[in-house]
Amino acid sequence: MEILHLREECESRLAGGFAVSENVRPKRFYKEVAVVEHEGRHGVALDGRKTKTRGRNVLAAPTPALAEAVAAEWDLQGEHIDRTTMPLTAMLSAAIDGGEEDLQAWREEIVKYLGSDLVCYRADAPAVLAERQAAIWDPYIEFMRREFGAILVTTAGIVAVPQADASFSAVRGALAKETPETLFGLQIAAAIAGSAVLALALWKGEETAESVFEASRVDERFQEEKWGVDEEAKARENRLRADFLKAAEFLALLDS
Repeated sequence: MEILHLREECESRLAGGFAVSENVRPKRFYKEVAVVEHEGRHGVALDGRKTKTRGRNVLAAPTPALAEAVAAEWDLQGEHIDRTTMPLTAMLSAAIDGGEEDLQAWREEIVKYLGSDLVCYRADAPAVLAERQAAIWDPYIEFMRREFGAILVTTAGIVAVPQADASFSAVRGALAKETPETLFGLQIAAAIAGSAVLALALWKGEETAESVFEASRVDERFQEEKWGVDEEAKARENRLRADFLKAAEFLALLDS
């Protein structure tokens, strides 16, 4: 499955929907940015006017910390507005516009990754790679049992191994009451990592965001050691890392 890129996932819903291509950057049309109350949430106001998403919803975060971070993105814009420097705005906008309509789809997207989760599929050879995978990924398997009561089966090779319905149900239940913002951030993290397990570990603070991302790159690190670094692949990985860490920041700000 092609890994989703955060900017590709979010860009069409960037607040205001004012940028239509990378080469079209509107001029900054405001001077002051502030966080204001809006129906129990925390909105971003530009020169006193509440900012809207592309879907014409008020851009408002569930926590003050996320609202302040989004406001900072707007405040840091120069003469022109560069949407590529506003990932938190993009993610919040996408979550708001998706709302209840996309809530179930995002939840099921996360749960679906358990069926072919990266950490459940191990190499049968060489032994050094299999041992490294076990050393890094087994603690995450244990985390799933401890945190959610989800017992996951691992396998060697590419033959699909079914997971118990109870494991899917356990994760689905844990996500049942989560907000659109949390589910949107989690499905972005799962898509980048190729793993619901790693995304859930990130969400629960099991390891640092950098450590969780590195856990998703065990195979790639082994190949680098054996064959050397492919510069094109490394550049793509660096983009994915930046996106993963920003999704991690988004999730952390939702819990602040």
